[in-house]
Amino acid sequence: MDISRILDLFLFSIPALITGVIAYYFFREHTKNEDGRRRFLLKKDMQVNAMPLRLQAYERMALFLERISPSKLLIRIQPIDSNKESYESLLIQSIEQEFEHNLSQQIYISDKCWNIVTTAKNATIQLIRKASMLEKTDSANKLREVVLTEMMERRSPSDAALSFIKEEVSELW
Repeated sequence: MDISRILDLFLFSIPALITGVIAYYFFREHTKNEDGRRRFLLKKDMQVNAMPLRLQAYERMALFLERISPSKLLIRIQPIDSNKESYESLLIQSIEQEFEHNLSQQIYISDKCWNIVTTAKNATIQLIRKASMLEKTDSANKLREVVLTEMMERRSPSDAALSFIKEEVSELW
């Protein structure tokens, strides 16, 4: 009798165990799908809210690059006196201030884009410093002339960075 009861209990337990295992896997998959759906909806909402901020950051970086473009920078910032070193410092200080004003925008743009913007800034500063170190550059006005002549012969660093920004923004759509 004990063996038949144990056998009966075993036979009744098998369907219950199978049903339990199936229910466990079903609910686990259902929960996983629901979590995935929630994450997708949350990410979608975040993108909708973040897109204007990202576009604004790209706009500010484009404005920054336009403002530090040597040809526009030299027109906007006039020399105070004829001393080339003071004018060089004034130009570099202006570039650095513009950059510091836009530092927070790096969290909204890609690392690659931020590195290219930073490189363009540094290359522009380097261009001004090299022009100032030339022997023929003996005054602030001559520094302006040398830098503008250099820009006629080649593309400015900020133009190359601006092209990259335009390309990256076009990929957002």
